[in-house]
Amino acid sequence: MKNISFFLFAVCSSFHFIFAQNNWDWKTSNIEFKIKNAGFYVTGTLKGLEAKINFFDGGKDDQIEASVKTNTINTNNNARDRHLKKDDYFDVEKYPNITMKSISFSKINNENYKGVFKLTIKNVTKTIEIPFSFKKNGKSGMFDTSFVINRLDYGIGESSWVLGNNVTIKMSIQVVQ
Repeated sequence: MKNISFFLFAVCSSFHFIFAQNNWDWKTSNIEFKIKNAGFYVTGTLKGLEAKINFFDGGKDDQIEASVKTNTINTNNNARDRHLKKDDYFDVEKYPNITMKSISFSKINNENYKGVFKLTIKNVTKTIEIPFSFKKNGKSGMFDTSFVINRLDYGIGESSWVLGNNVTIKMSIQVVQ
């Protein structure tokens, strides 16, 4: 009986160990954006990432949820940043977060994946596909992605001859177990 109990304990412990390794805590993050404005590219960053990451290999049980604080927008121009925080752009008082929640993943090759996410900005939620890489190195890893969204889809500003519609977003998130 002792042998059976030990065997069951060992199997259950191994099972827990395998699945516990899927949970990652974010250590550092870099979220950048780029948009054309008056013929030039304006770049900026967002801070305040909060994330819940349960990711192993893009399987059906993997899930990523993340949010970033809209009031952290920084384009290295205080006047522009104040304007972007107002109601015609991000309305940071009413909508303090941009959120993403995964729906599904598919593995493209060794370290490359495609995720389907619900992206919410200013209470507008759209389903988007985001290509990303995940490089695991022991108990640490790195998520990297670059994708484009149309700002008008989310009510960010209005149509303009001066401001481009497409925004390129780049994210790097270092994770640890």
